[in-house]
Formats: sequence, C-alpha cells, structure tokens
Amino acid sequence: MSKVRVNCFSISLDGFGAGPNQSLENPLGERGPELHTWFFPTKTFQSQVLKQDQGQTGVDNTMAEKSFEDVGAWIMGRNMFGPVRGRWPDDSWKGWWGDVPPYQCEVFVLTHHPRTSFALADTTFHFVTDGIHSAMDKAKAAAKGKDVRIGGGASTIRQYLRAGLIDEMHLAVGPALLGKGEPLLQGIDLPALGFTNVKLIHGEGASHYWLSK
Repeated sequence: MSKVRVNCFSISLDGFGAGPNQSLENPLGERGPELHTWFFPTKTFQSQVLKQDQGQTGVDNTMAEKSFEDVGAWIMGRNMFGPVRGRWPDDSWKGWWGDVPPYQCEVFVLTHHPRTSFALADTTFHFVTDGIHSAMDKAKAAAKGKDVRIGGGASTIRQYLRAGLIDEMHLAVGPALLGKGEPLLQGIDLPALGFTNVKLIHGEGASHYWLSK
C-alpha cells in the first residue's frame, strides 16, 4: 500500500530543520549545512545530487538510499525549490540541482503564484497554487501506487503533519546546535497525530529516527 512519507529530513539537536535567513547564498539558511554533514559524504548524495561516482558507504548511505526507493512523486515547498520570493519574475530559475535533478518523477511545488510546468531530464516540476490537499491529490495520482515523499522544508512538513496526511517520518538528527532557525516539531503533538512507533538506528554522522503510526 502506498504511503506518504518524509525521509532524510535533517534536524539539529535543538529541533531546527533549517537555519535563519535562507537566500541564494545560503539555501539552507545560515549554518544550515551543519544539519547535513552526515549526508554530504554519502555515495547517494555524491551520485544523485553531484553526479559523481564516489562517496562513502555505510549506515548513513543506506538510509539515504532507502529514501529514494519506491517514490512515485514528491511534494516540496517553494523555499526548497529556490530562493525566489513573491511573483515569479520569469521562468529562468529551474532549481538548485542543474540539468539533471535527483527526483526522476513528478514534483509538485507549493506556491501562491502560478507558473507553467517544466521538465528537466526525467523530472517534471508542477506548481500548485490551491493548497496542500490539491497537491497531495495530484501527487498520489502521479505516483500510480508508489509512495509520495514530502521533501520539505520544515513549514511544508508541519502543514502536512497537522493535516494528518503523513504516514511515516525519517528524521536524521546530527550533532548541531543552531539556536535559531525554522523549527520542525515545535507545537506539534506527534502522539496525538498517531505517531506511536519509534525506531532508532545509529549512523556514522547522525542518529536516524523512524516514526510511524
């Protein structure tokens, strides 16, 4: 049965999913890259994102590999797609990932401002202006029985959590203390939302928590 899931979402020990002041120069926010030091060295990141045949194997890489398995569609917030705010000035911004995005399926970007869909390699980006439920319906149809992955950022995950639409979450907690930024779980009652099962796997650079209903 298909699931709606969050995978490889990195948070700090004090609960932040991104640093403050995201921008073109700081796409993860100030000090945000510290959240992902476990992920950057993995073979999965090196191959899927940087398109290089190198990288480390091990527990962290296994967790990263699993995050791409059986995914039929993605949903992401506009901040994850890019740094442009407000109305789209043009269609020149195509994302952070170059000509071959790592998604290899249909991706639905939440936004308040319309934009025409476009394709890069095996990935097609659609821009959804009528809310998270519409994006979910479109993503499930596009996934054709496979899972829908909620890619982030923290605000997008929080919206889907509060709506009760996420079945499973994998959080990678690394040894970083940001002090400020975008909190993931502040004010979220996970047990009340049905998340009663927790599994912990220790990796080389992060502790991986699987939360499920």
